[in-house]
Amino acid sequence: MLFNSVQFLIFLPIVAILYYLIPRRARCVWLLVASYYFYMCWNPKYAILIALSTVITYVSGIGIETLWKKHPDNSIYAKSVVAASFAANLGILVFFKYFNWLLAIAGTALHISIESPFSFVLPVGISFYTFQALGYTVDIYRGRGKVKAERNLVLYALFVSFFPQLVAGPIERSGNLLTQIEQVKDKKMDYGELRDGLCLMLYGFFLKLVIADRAAIVVDYVLDGYTYFGFVELSVAFILFAIQILCDFHGYTVIARGAAQIFGIRLMDNFRQPYLATSIRDFWRRWHISLTSWFTDYLYIPLGGSRKGTVRKMLNTLIVFLVSGLWHGAGGHFVMWGILHGIYQNLSILLQSVKDRLGFKDKKMSFGIRLLKTVFTFLIVDVAWIFFRAESIGLALAYLRQMTTAYQKNSLLDVSFAWFDWLILLVAIGIMFAVDILHEKGYKIRQWIYSTDCGLGFRWIIYMTAFWSVLLFGVYGVAYDESQFIYFQF
Repeated sequence: MLFNSVQFLIFLPIVAILYYLIPRRARCVWLLVASYYFYMCWNPKYAILIALSTVITYVSGIGIETLWKKHPDNSIYAKSVVAASFAANLGILVFFKYFNWLLAIAGTALHISIESPFSFVLPVGISFYTFQALGYTVDIYRGRGKVKAERNLVLYALFVSFFPQLVAGPIERSGNLLTQIEQVKDKKMDYGELRDGLCLMLYGFFLKLVIADRAAIVVDYVLDGYTYFGFVELSVAFILFAIQILCDFHGYTVIARGAAQIFGIRLMDNFRQPYLATSIRDFWRRWHISLTSWFTDYLYIPLGGSRKGTVRKMLNTLIVFLVSGLWHGAGGHFVMWGILHGIYQNLSILLQSVKDRLGFKDKKMSFGIRLLKTVFTFLIVDVAWIFFRAESIGLALAYLRQMTTAYQKNSLLDVSFAWFDWLILLVAIGIMFAVDILHEKGYKIRQWIYSTDCGLGFRWIIYMTAFWSVLLFGVYGVAYDESQFIYFQF
C-alpha cells in the first residue's frame, strides 16, 4: 500500500477514526493490527520476517537486561546475546537482500555459471526495520541494566512495525518512538496535532507528486535513451534526478511524520535542507539523518571513530560509507556510490587537518563564498548520484563517457513534456527551495500559518490553494496509477 494510493487515502482515515473511538487501552493493539495489514498489502508472507525480527530482538532485550543485573561486572554474557541477535537479524537481511548477488559474484570469480536455487522479491523495508530493531538491542546493552527492556510484546512489536515509518524510515530510536508508544493510552485528541499532521502530509504529497514524479518523466526519458543525448541534456537529467530523489524520499518521510502526528506521535525529521549544505560533511549532517546517526553510533564509534588518529579516522569513515552503499542495495554501483562519498569525506578530513596545522581558522562566510561552496557540494553529490541511479558501474561510466562527447541526436525539447509541465516543475522546485531557505534562516512557516496574525480566512486560502495545487498539478502516472517511492527498494 503506497502513501500516494487511493487505498491509503481510505485506510488512514478509517484507522484514525477508530483509533480515537475505541478504548484507549486498545489503541496500541489497533495500531499494531493496522500496521501489519499495511505491510501485508505488499506480500502477506513477509510479515513472518518482521514478526521474527521482532521476537528475536524482544527476547534479546530482556535477556541482555537480565544478564547485566546478574553479572554487572562481566559484559561477556550480555555481549554474546547482542552478537546472537545481530547474527540472526543480519543473517535474514543478507539472505533476502544479498544472497543472489553474492552468488553471482562467486560465479564470476570462479568463471562458472551458478544458478540460484531461490527466487524471491526483496521484502519491502527490511533494511529499515532490521536496523531499528538492532539499534534497540544495542541501546539495552549499552545501558548496562539501566535502560529498561520493553516487557510488553504488543508495544515493542508496534515500535518495530509502526506503519507510517515502517518501509522507508526514519529509523527511529527506542528513546523517542517506543517512549511515545508507551504513552499512547494517556493521550487525548489534539486538534493542533491533527492540523499539523495533515499540513505535513500535504507538503509531502507536493514534494512527491508535483516535483519528484514530474521530474522522473524527464530523467527516465533521457537516461533510457542516453546515447541520443549530449552533455547538456544528461547534465540536466542528473540535476533533475538529484531533485527527484530528494523530493521522493523527503516527501515520504514528511508524509510519514504527518501520518504519525495524527495519532499524537512525533517522528524525527530525516532531512534538513541537504542541498543548502556548504560541504560534504555538512551534507551528511542534513541527508537521511536517521541512517547517518545510526551508522555513527553503532558502527563508526565502535570502530574507534576519530579517537585513534587521522589515518584510522579516514579508514573508519571509508568503511562506514562502504557499508552505507551496501545497505542501499546489492550492486556494485551502490558500493561505488558509497566509496565516492567516503573519498569525499576523507578529502575533507585531510583538508581540515592541513588547515589546522597551518593555523587557519574558519571565518564567517560571505554570501558569495557560501553560494560557491553550496554549488560545489551539490555538484560532487550529483556526480555520485550518477552511480546511484545507474543499474551497474558499467552503465554509470557509459553515462559519463556520453557526457564528454558532443554527439547528440535529440534535445530536451523532444521529451513528451508540454511547456506548462516545464513551468510547473520549475515553479514547484522554486517553491521547495524557497521553503528550505526560510527554514534555514529559522522561519517557522507552519507556525506562522497557524498563528492569529495570519487570519482564519487567509489561512484557509493557503490550505485550499495547496490542496488543489497538489490535486491538479500532481503526476499520477498512466491511468492515474501511483508511482512507488524510490527508497521502498531498500
